[in-house]
Amino acid sequence: MNTPIKLAFLILCIALTATGFIIPSKRDAVTPQHLKTVAGICDVVQDKRLCSITLNTVPSNDPDVLVRHLATAAETSVKKGLKFLSGIKPKYKGDKFATTCITSCEKQLNNALEDFSDFWKAAGKDIKSMADNYFTCKKKMTSIFNYQSTCLDDIYDKTLLKEVQGGIGLGKRMSGESVDVFAGMGKVFNTLNIKTKLNQKDTDSLLPPPLSFYYY
Repeated sequence: MNTPIKLAFLILCIALTATGFIIPSKRDAVTPQHLKTVAGICDVVQDKRLCSITLNTVPSNDPDVLVRHLATAAETSVKKGLKFLSGIKPKYKGDKFATTCITSCEKQLNNALEDFSDFWKAAGKDIKSMADNYFTCKKKMTSIFNYQSTCLDDIYDKTLLKEVQGGIGLGKRMSGESVDVFAGMGKVFNTLNIKTKLNQKDTDSLLPPPLSFYYY
């Protein structure tokens, strides 16, 4: 199976897997409203094809569900990337540079997953809570993307870079999709006639601390 076909298959699998994390509205088939909503969201992203492939499988017309689905697909991809890194690590046991790079990437991806936890906390349960914490959501998603970029930027061995990029690249691309959506959220809201105001203030300090905060 050649690389483009494998990549398309992987994107489809992640899109379908991520759907399981969402409670969608019931819909028997793709409707004009669904297509319009997906187009309104994907219009602000760089890779419109990837965005459309990911969202066309989601049985919901709700913009909130679709935006969350992109983030869920990104998080799923990051988890798969960590599993990939763990799988190739033994192969480079005798290579100090490669081992250091892979270990560093694992740390960056784990940091990204921690930020996903904060992102979901900020996103809340609906479009209003996401809008109320808009700046924080955008900041966390940008941080998630940057962690993955840093991982790849630190690898200067072309062979290792190609292998690592093949395993975690989709997570970076999916996170980039969500970054684009939040950067263009104002346009998305205007296109879809959503009147909720986006809060441009950082609400990170107002979010509840993790459960570990309450225990010794």
